[in-house]
Order: sequence, then structure tokens, then C-alpha cells
Amino acid sequence: MNGEINRLVQGFANAHGLHATDVQALAAILDSQGPMTPKRLGEHLGLTSGAVTACVDRLERAGHVRRVRESADRRVVHLHYAPDARESARLYFRPLAEAAAAARDRFDADELATVARFLTAVNEELRAARPTDR
Repeated sequence: MNGEINRLVQGFANAHGLHATDVQALAAILDSQGPMTPKRLGEHLGLTSGAVTACVDRLERAGHVRRVRESADRRVVHLHYAPDARESARLYFRPLAEAAAAARDRFDADELATVARFLTAVNEELRAARPTDR
């Protein structure tokens, strides 16, 4: 599953002149519960501030995100997904959503609950196994 998703992400990245990390950044910006800042993005992706700057520069040049200065404090920058780019990403990744829905429909509620518990447990174990010396 990870391999297939990675191939899809790499295809999107290649089609838009981006890196796979840039696509992860786009997903983080899109999924963010609050305003996404470069600092939060770096923490989420495990990137240095310089790497985040390069990533955001590429995303901005490609028309996927825009930087907006917070009006109260001009030092604070929020990252926003550009509306046109959001639609482009939705169209590109729609087959992934449709495939996931088709696969989900092949299982009953109890089976899906077991799968969800398993995936949650795997994520917890992987998070705990993460190196801390970044």
C-alpha cells in the first residue's frame, strides 16, 4: 500500500515539478487544523528551517501555496493552499480516494474496526521506534 501511494505521490510531484517531500508538505497544509506556519510544517515533516524554506519556495513558485503575513504580527507567516491548486490535487488524487472507498466497501463494520485498530497499533509502534536524535 505504501509503495502504491508513494508511486502516486511521486507521479504528482513529477507532473508539477516538485519533490515527494513537497507533496507531503501540501498534505500537511491541507490537513492542518489551524493556520500552518513554516515552523509547524518543519516540525511535522522533520525538516530544518532551511529545508522548509526551500520546500515552501518551490510550492509557491509552482502556484500551490501562498505565504500570508499575520496582520497583528508581521513576523508570523501562514501558509495557505491556493484554491486552484487544491482542485488540481483533488482531481489527481481522486482515483486514490475512489480506490480506498471501493476497498472499504468490501469489508463489514467489524472487519473495518479490526483493520483500524491494527493500523492505529502499527502507527503507535512506528512512532515509538522513531529515532530521537534528529
